[in-house]
Amino acid sequence: MSEILIVLCTFPSIEQARQIGTVLVEKQLAACVNLLPGVESIYRWQEKVETSAEVLAVIKTTPARQPELFEALAALHPYEVPEIVALEPTAISPAYAKWISEVV
Repeated sequence: MSEILIVLCTFPSIEQARQIGTVLVEKQLAACVNLLPGVESIYRWQEKVETSAEVLAVIKTTPARQPELFEALAALHPYEVPEIVALEPTAISPAYAKWISEVV
């Protein structure tokens, strides 16, 4: 198992992404949250194909904090079914992994 997880989550606005990302870092559920505005999402919702402008959050955490992070995201997120996907990196700099594990 990887020492860290990269969690992807989309938000409807930069303000909401920034607010929730700040809470995650303050609660030490995430070491860092990068916000990438300008994402265009195409998806099926309620029997229709939709297109939305979104902000992608790239969240760095540890496997130990992942359940709490998922719970917090689900509780704080404005979407009925938010995208919350964790990825395990195949390689990570030891110094960066150490920093993440120290701050979450």
